[in-house]
Amino acid sequence: MKVLSVVGARPQFVKLAPIAHALRAQGHEHVIVHTGQHYDAKMSDVFFQDLRIPAPDVHLGVGSGSHGVQTGSMLAQLDAVLEEHDPDWVLVYGDTNSTIAGALSAVKLHYPLAHLEAGLRSFNRRMPEEHNRVLTDHAADLCLAPTDVARSHLESEGLAERTVVTGDVMTDVCLATAERVRGTPPTLPVGVEAGGYVLSTIHRAENTDDPARLAAIVGGLAGLPCPVVLTAHPRLVAKAAEHRIDLSQGALRTIEPLNYPEMIGAIAHARAVVTDSGGLQKEAFLLRTPCTTVRTETEWTETIELGWNVLALDLDELSTLVDRPAPAPTEATPYGDGHAATATVETLAARVRSRP
Repeated sequence: MKVLSVVGARPQFVKLAPIAHALRAQGHEHVIVHTGQHYDAKMSDVFFQDLRIPAPDVHLGVGSGSHGVQTGSMLAQLDAVLEEHDPDWVLVYGDTNSTIAGALSAVKLHYPLAHLEAGLRSFNRRMPEEHNRVLTDHAADLCLAPTDVARSHLESEGLAERTVVTGDVMTDVCLATAERVRGTPPTLPVGVEAGGYVLSTIHRAENTDDPARLAAIVGGLAGLPCPVVLTAHPRLVAKAAEHRIDLSQGALRTIEPLNYPEMIGAIAHARAVVTDSGGLQKEAFLLRTPCTTVRTETEWTETIELGWNVLALDLDELSTLVDRPAPAPTEATPYGDGHAATATVETLAARVRSRP
């Protein structure tokens, strides 16, 4: 079996890692296409190194741009890539512009399409990610759902026959990485001690593009009664500079993005997490670190139901939410047992179409 993976952003590199390892372990051919959607070395190259992912076979180098410019640039190049490699499956990951571009190219050229992390829904159609994931699910021949909740969403949309629950591959890599860095002190700014800080990431357009909202988020973090280690996504840095918002005020200790093992270590040793990242919400749950999500909804509803995540609907209450009592311990495993990648590859192999 030949699988062609289309990836382009940090969360997709994390999901790619266990899939690449499982494909190799089971003796399948794997072609990795990097669109270049995230092109900064700290958001791209370092993940391939730290997660031991083979170097991409193809790099499209699309760089930054509007949604239309990015997606159009990818499409202009992907057709030739797919025809050259002639895969049994085109595998797309998550909900980025790289996801929808890979899906459209595969469908137009009649290559079987599988969507990893299918069925997630925020039910917020203002999010570009929501458009990408819904359109990709309905185009896909195979929807690889991470959870039973995701499967129920797909079933309600008439996609039950295309859906298989394989578990969450990010659980695979998170748990494996946590075991690898266990006992290693986290990478922290000078004067910040393990267990005594809040870890934060903010990057989504709805939080960074509105000057008043971004100022309120940064001000809320800066006013917390303990150090806040803010890993500064390039988008946050650019928007803060544009809006003249100081990322070093008050409790904030702003640092450059961490590589994945460092980030897992930082989550594990934090007293709490504040984020708008989908992946970080889930990683915090897996590592049992309380999370506050600066959004009006989440795709990972299990983290809310189990008490390990809350939504900051009112930014004036951010400090109170972060300092809330610890949630009840849980042994729940809604995201699988850490073997989702193996199940995914086995599902793909079982459903390969015979060649004419």
